[in-house]
Amino acid sequence: MYDVKGQLHHVLDALPEGVRLVAISKYHPNEYIEAAYEEGQRIFGESHEQELRQKHETLPKDIEWHFIGHLQTNKVKYIAPYVTMVEAVDSLKLLKEIDKQAAKCERVIDVLLELHIAEEETKYGLTPEACRQLLADGEWRQLNHVRICGLMMMASYVDDEQQIRSEFRLAHSLFDEIKERYFADAPWFCERSWGMSHDYPIAVEEGSTMVRVGTSIFGPRVY
Repeated sequence: MYDVKGQLHHVLDALPEGVRLVAISKYHPNEYIEAAYEEGQRIFGESHEQELRQKHETLPKDIEWHFIGHLQTNKVKYIAPYVTMVEAVDSLKLLKEIDKQAAKCERVIDVLLELHIAEEETKYGLTPEACRQLLADGEWRQLNHVRICGLMMMASYVDDEQQIRSEFRLAHSLFDEIKERYFADAPWFCERSWGMSHDYPIAVEEGSTMVRVGTSIFGPRVY
C-alpha cells in the first residue's frame, strides 16, 4: 500500500495553524481513507456522487465530506442528507437547489462560491464580476438552508509562481471586499479554499484557510 500516513504527515507538517486540510480522496480506495482517518484526518473531498455515497455508507460517520467537483443540480438531492460542505457553487440555480434539498432534510449546508480566475478555459466558476453580481442581486438572502462560508478557486496549472501567486491574491482581495460588504457580521464567512498538491505552499502564503490536497497524500489516482 502507498505510504498514506507518511505522506499525510508531510503535508500536515507544512500547514500553519489555522489552515485545514481537505484530503482529496476521489478515485482512491477506502483503505487509503481509513489510513488517513487513523492519523486523525477527518475532512475528505469527493467529486462524484455515486462514489461519495458508497464511501459515506461504508466509512466512519464522523467524516466531514466536502463535495469539491462540479455538482449538477439533479445530483444535489443524493448528497444533501449528509454532505458537510459543497465547495464549488458556481450559480444561483445551484445555490437554490442546495437550499431546497437541505430544507427537505432539515439541515443547513455550508457552501463556498467558486471563482474562475485561472486563465485556462474551464467551464465552471463565477468570474469575479459574476460573483459580485450574484451577491448584489440579493436573492441568496432568502435562502435559509445554505450558509455561504467563503470562496474557493483553482489557480492556473503552470510553473510560473508569480502567476499563481497573483491569482491567489486576486481571490483574497475579492474575499476581503465581499466580507466587508455582505458578511461583516458573519463569523462563518471565513474560508478561503485555494491550494492543491502542486501549489498549496504558495496558497498558504497568500491567505488560504483550507487546502485541497490529493496526489501528495494518496499518490496517483486508482481508477
